[in-house]
Amino acid sequence: NIFTQQPSYFSDLDETLPTVLQVFNNILHKCGLQCEGASAEPQKLEERVNVTPGNMPLQELKDIVLYLCDTCTTIWAFLDVFPLACQTFQKHEFCYRLASFYELAIPELESAIKKRHYEDNSVFADLWRRISHSRKKMIEAFHVLINQVCLQPILE
Repeated sequence: NIFTQQPSYFSDLDETLPTVLQVFNNILHKCGLQCEGASAEPQKLEERVNVTPGNMPLQELKDIVLYLCDTCTTIWAFLDVFPLACQTFQKHEFCYRLASFYELAIPELESAIKKRHYEDNSVFADLWRRISHSRKKMIEAFHVLINQVCLQPILE
């Protein structure tokens, strides 16, 4: 594993995690949802947006769901193959931030996907499959984190 060959990669991971967490904030912002957590920033009054997942253009909704799916799958795959990274993720309160994001964004996105009228039903099927996959990978990543950070130390 590359981290054992080059231990300084742990500090690189530590420096990169705020950027990973910013992905979730960006999605919340694009959906017009309030960011919560340590990096929540005040919003300028003129920047207020009335865009929600339910009224945004279809292409924008697709882009957000694809971005989310890719991000969640990548995070889960990384943690699955390299569970030692969980400690670094936890230093950045990743479980809390992921749970907050999940609670704010997933119901809104699922509702928007279900309620939207589609000219092509395959678009609905694809979006639903991807949001479901994203949800599953968030839960699996959370499970890996809890297992490595909380349960394994107790068992050892």
